Amino acid sequence: MNRRKFLGATATVTAAAGVSLLPGNAAAAGDGLPALVRRYLDQAVAAGSPSVVCGVVRGRRTYVEGAGAAAGRSAPDGRTVFQLGSITKTLTATALARAAGTGEARLDAPLVLPAGFPVPRKGSRRITLAHLATHTSGLPSLPPNLLPGADPYDPYAHYTLDDLAAGLRVTELGTEPGAVHAYSNLGFGLLGQALAFDDVDSMLRHRVAEPLGMVDTTTTLRPDMASRKVVGHLEGEPVPDWHDRVLSAAGTSMYSTADDMVRFLRAQLRPASSPLRDAIEVTQRPRFTVDRNLRLGLGWHLSRLPGGSTMTWHNGGTGGFSTCAAFSRERGVAVVMMVNTFSEETPTAARPVDALTFRLLGELGAA
Repeated sequence: MNRRKFLGATATVTAAAGVSLLPGNAAAAGDGLPALVRRYLDQAVAAGSPSVVCGVVRGRRTYVEGAGAAAGRSAPDGRTVFQLGSITKTLTATALARAAGTGEARLDAPLVLPAGFPVPRKGSRRITLAHLATHTSGLPSLPPNLLPGADPYDPYAHYTLDDLAAGLRVTELGTEPGAVHAYSNLGFGLLGQALAFDDVDSMLRHRVAEPLGMVDTTTTLRPDMASRKVVGHLEGEPVPDWHDRVLSAAGTSMYSTADDMVRFLRAQLRPASSPLRDAIEVTQRPRFTVDRNLRLGLGWHLSRLPGGSTMTWHNGGTGGFSTCAAFSRERGVAVVMMVNTFSEETPTAARPVDALTFRLLGELGAA
């Protein structure tokens, strides 16, 4: 496995936009929601997932179910804990939107970090907070000094704020800010530090997770969560969780559950009923066009569905987990799928968790 690609697992998103979004051949309406979800759970297990949980929203109804490959063990459920990966970026973007709404931050404000943390520049434009949230900052995917000394099974754990300061001093922008889309974990990590220096995890919990009732979405694995967490896998073998305090706003160490993610997706579908209404609307607004199939909001990716409606989505992964969340406000449907195995896309195929999430969303919208 390519070591750099594995270390950047939370950055595998844009190729998924090419997955077919057409509904499958089965008659979703006739099967009923449990039967439809079960079919996709079975496909995820067949694709190599030791455990999988899927949550769906269709109109006012929600449904969550899990499945496991091991015979004789209890199936996971909506309270089973997984590492969330880069879906966390949509929480960070929501925190940014909240700060902008209260006047604590401006989307077009230049990135400012404490003394000793230089912000790279290229050309006449400065990196703004909106550039970070739309992956148009020009920053590389990872800090240039992350790989040396990294444990490939827990690659961010060794990285300190002192390391970040040293890395920024030698970081070069690939493009002028605002010009080109290039997915960057470093960029979202810096966004979190700009919003709440050295207190990112508490900030995300208080500004986003708690108002939405997401009680198990945190980087701090409480004892009760540890007892509900599944073990991550890589190529069929158990692997440790990822840990990170510096770039955690990018999704390197966040935990969550399908129940929490369904709460988050319900808020995305019906912002008017959410305490974070204004911030959610801001994050979903298109701000940068990558190509005819992909636009970017703050944190979210927006792709066109057959028939002209929009799918808003993000996927994620750590060394032993893969996740994907997607919704369509026009169709009133949403899906989250979480599996406890690392997987990667190939030149000809998306990750199984992404393909299954998008296809299930298509069936729900067509039912």
